[in-house]
Amino acid sequence: MPCRGGPGHGRWPVVSTSRLSAVLPDLAPWRSSRDFRLLFYQGTVTFFGSFMAMIALPLQIKHLTDSPLAVGAMGAVELVPLVVCGLYGGALADAVDRRRLILLTEAGLGLLALILLVNALLPDPLLWPLYVVAAGVSALTGLQRPALDSLMARIVPHDQLSAAAALNGLRYQFGAIAGPALAGVVVAWAGYAPAYAVTVAGFLVSVLLCLRLRPAPPVGGAVRPSLRAIGEGARYAWSRPVLLGTYAVDLAAMFFAFPNAILPFLADELDAVWALGLMYAAGAVGSLLLGMTSGWVSRVRRHGLLVVFGAAVWGLAIAAAGWFSGIWIVLACLAVAGAGDMLSGLGRATIWNQTIPEELRGRLAGIEVLSYSVGPQLGQVRAGTMAGWTGTRPAFWSGGLACVASVAVLAALLPKLISYDAATDEDALRRRAAREGATRREDPSGARA
Repeated sequence: MPCRGGPGHGRWPVVSTSRLSAVLPDLAPWRSSRDFRLLFYQGTVTFFGSFMAMIALPLQIKHLTDSPLAVGAMGAVELVPLVVCGLYGGALADAVDRRRLILLTEAGLGLLALILLVNALLPDPLLWPLYVVAAGVSALTGLQRPALDSLMARIVPHDQLSAAAALNGLRYQFGAIAGPALAGVVVAWAGYAPAYAVTVAGFLVSVLLCLRLRPAPPVGGAVRPSLRAIGEGARYAWSRPVLLGTYAVDLAAMFFAFPNAILPFLADELDAVWALGLMYAAGAVGSLLLGMTSGWVSRVRRHGLLVVFGAAVWGLAIAAAGWFSGIWIVLACLAVAGAGDMLSGLGRATIWNQTIPEELRGRLAGIEVLSYSVGPQLGQVRAGTMAGWTGTRPAFWSGGLACVASVAVLAALLPKLISYDAATDEDALRRRAAREGATRREDPSGARA
């Protein structure tokens, strides 16, 4: 029986290719930069293996001690090495070959994973090596992350930095979802050793990929790592209201509205303990969905608006998660929060890569490590303390509303963040000219790698 309709009835609807390309992730950085492709593969493998260990390690501490305090102590031993080595790693990234720094720290992380594997294979695994490895991983991550972050602005064309940030976020969220999910299955059915073995194999592959990266020596006069060099980077950040705004908004959002520590208590109040794993994964799912539909981000110029709007969405969604009682609505709110965080993160990463001079990029990346690591740690403390005073759900919605209010105040105090335009900002134009000049010197023919 023929169906009724307009022109083309009886055929499958045709979706415009241009419409799809406007929504799907922009693959321009993938096509234009060989080193970006290598780092994308390396990051995918590393994130997947690292998330396996991130789940297995606290589970093993719980298994050995049956103590919530012992599990929580892992965060305490991680924080100080991350802060100290993050700042020093930023200065180091401006002074040495970034490729070599990434390679050495990646190999070190692989050795630490091997220690976990050997310990898990002992007849009676020891507890203290787990804390030592946790601190070591935090230190090496702090040393490595500024070099990785600062390398992106060198290997990706200036007009593709937003697309690169979206693809990197997509890669991270894939690892955040697949790694923990598989880790739970592997640990439950095979034990801790196989989970750590996957982590070791991942770092081995990662090191081989890093060996293929081009050298990335410091530009201009390399500054020896020192407190003075770190201070120079901090003074530069303080003198740039746009950069200051990105750090401040992220810190405020995480401090007031990062409730992961009290998600188990919310699951209890909602009589949905079965959904706790889904609650932890919902944010990553929301971020992943935004990343998969991020093609439009490459056409945005007002990245400061993305930072502020994304942080406000995060806060509102966290507040809503504490207000509603239906578990599926709460899961949807947490997914929306993850999408807002991803949106704000894309804006921050693009502004950082578009405006910071190459000779300061490592030190500013070290400050970024503090921005997105200290905030969640303090947010966990705030959420737990607030929940003890007022109850779990008020801790959610009050923190979310405080996040929105603080973001609004910061936007009013730092109007240059809102007015930031990649096409007119002086720092962005200067960075674009420097990047294009470097590209011409590397390849006078004009062909990209």
